[in-house]
Amino acid sequence: MVACSQQQKEPDIQTAVQCLEKAEAALANDSIRLGETLLRKTIRLAEASEDWHTDYIAYQRLAEALSQSNPEEALRLMKKALSIYEQHPDDEQNYVNLLDYAGTYAAQTAYNTEGSFDDALDFINKAYDIAEKNQMTDLMCQTLTSLANIAWAKEDYRQAIDYAHQAKSVATAELKPGALQVLARSYLSLSMLDSAETVYRQIEPGDDVHLAYIVQSNLAKIALRRMGAKQVEDDIDDAFEQIEDFYYKALEQKDQYYQETLRQETENQQLEYRSQLYARTLLIVIVAAVIILLAVVLALRYRIRMLRQQREFEQSKLENELLMQEQEKQRLQQEAAHQKTLLHQANEVVAFLQNFILERTEVLKKLNKSDDSLITLNPHEWSEIERTLNAIDNNRFAHIREQYPNMQEDDIRLCILTRLGLSNRTIGNIYCITISAVQHRKLKLKKDVFGESNPDITLEQILNSK
Repeated sequence: MVACSQQQKEPDIQTAVQCLEKAEAALANDSIRLGETLLRKTIRLAEASEDWHTDYIAYQRLAEALSQSNPEEALRLMKKALSIYEQHPDDEQNYVNLLDYAGTYAAQTAYNTEGSFDDALDFINKAYDIAEKNQMTDLMCQTLTSLANIAWAKEDYRQAIDYAHQAKSVATAELKPGALQVLARSYLSLSMLDSAETVYRQIEPGDDVHLAYIVQSNLAKIALRRMGAKQVEDDIDDAFEQIEDFYYKALEQKDQYYQETLRQETENQQLEYRSQLYARTLLIVIVAAVIILLAVVLALRYRIRMLRQQREFEQSKLENELLMQEQEKQRLQQEAAHQKTLLHQANEVVAFLQNFILERTEVLKKLNKSDDSLITLNPHEWSEIERTLNAIDNNRFAHIREQYPNMQEDDIRLCILTRLGLSNRTIGNIYCITISAVQHRKLKLKKDVFGESNPDITLEQILNSK
């Protein structure tokens, strides 16, 4: 209760929910007045925070609390709950409950004022249709029981029995007593005493004192009606009415006791607040001591930080020296790369000069004729071109002759022509063979003499590697 009566620092939506919980606890303890007060406060808080779910639930609970004393006000509140739900729907099961309660209160109002039951039937039939569509068995039982009660109030007892039987067929253990009550009451209204007694005896009140009273009082009425003791039945009705008055007075006394208990709780909470205040004062003293201790710790940490910074400076200096060494290493690598580039350029110059020398020889001029005429070289010309290649190519063919002494002279000459970069057409003109025959001889030479079977490696690449 204190959570709802004192100012809270939590958001309004949480306060509204808390207030609703306190209100339901009060109603569960039969403290009707306090429950009504808390529910009205819940409605204000929920609307201020736009917590529409809590808002329509609070309206529903308030209508339930007022249903016995003021069914017209209960109906008005339920219509308000329905209006809020329809603008902000969230759970269709809640919608069925709201429609069923609205129909029940509309039926109570019509029964008290002897008015029309049309509004009540509209609400409950709509609730039943939704429950049946979604196979909500418990709500189907609840709405069928409500329809049975309306039919009984309209004195259509046969229809009431039909609805009650349907409700009984789908009833859970919790809802079955309600369906059985309206079924027994309808049998009793039709003076079907045996059926009414059978149904009343099927009802198991358990710990529900009020339900036990209803069952026993009606069983007594059935017994008296069988004996034709009308006066005694009326006297017993008066006695039971007095018992009901005692029951409601007892509830009122329980409400007063609950209020007194709540007041005592409030005083206890005030005492607890004072003890918390003393505890907070002690906590402040402890916090002050901790702050002083923290100041000492911070001073030590500052000293440690200065030492760490000094070490970091020395480490940074060492890293700079290492960086300079790395830069020097990179400079030397760049110089090596530059020397490599110069060497490559020198090799290109040498290759250019080699080609230049070869192009100036008379034999190469003879070989480089562009027509397809037959080319013949005498042994002196072969020797001249081989000597020239050895002179400019580091005795390449002299080494080949030494490494492969069994090579035929034609194979040596084919290697010379290949090294000179002559086309297969020109080589074919020299040997008087086709281009494909030249290719075949190269492949055979590569495989049989040099032992190379990889088709991706050419004879030119083999000669350049020698």
